[in-house]
Amino acid sequence: MEQKINRSVFRDLSYGLYIVTSADEGRLNGQVINTLIQVTSEPPRVAIIINKKNFTHELILKSKVFSASVLEESTPMTFLGPFGFRSGRDIDKFSKVAFKEGVTGCPLITEHTLSVLEAEVIDQIDLGSHTIFVGNVVSSEVVKEGTPITYQYYHQVLKGKSPPNAPTYEAKK
Repeated sequence: MEQKINRSVFRDLSYGLYIVTSADEGRLNGQVINTLIQVTSEPPRVAIIINKKNFTHELILKSKVFSASVLEESTPMTFLGPFGFRSGRDIDKFSKVAFKEGVTGCPLITEHTLSVLEAEVIDQIDLGSHTIFVGNVVSSEVVKEGTPITYQYYHQVLKGKSPPNAPTYEAKK
């Protein structure tokens, strides 16, 4: 079947914007994602999708834990940049960010964050370039009240771009 795909269609899907972190043997990393969903309520489980090239993917594979921070709409681009466009293999993304250690050992970002959760990986699905990690939520807390940032707001208001490893990346023609 001939494929006729306009990748802009994927920008019409509704997403939030989150920072997912993990830790293994003292190494910390985190990245911006737009693919975090609650998959069950009892027990509480979530799923995330991470590109296999990302350092965060490597840490989740090894540690079998991750955390997610729900970001507020007023999160500045200067805060998002290192988590979306820089590799934790090259920089310490946590050197200038407020965070605390969670029960899983993952860093929980507390700056520009409405709520946080931590999960232990119970399953994973190989998607070729990405992996879906499904996790049991083991801890969660509300940091403050506010409006969560959406991927649409990030693109339309903040004029943000999708990095090459993002599922929504569109190569320039």
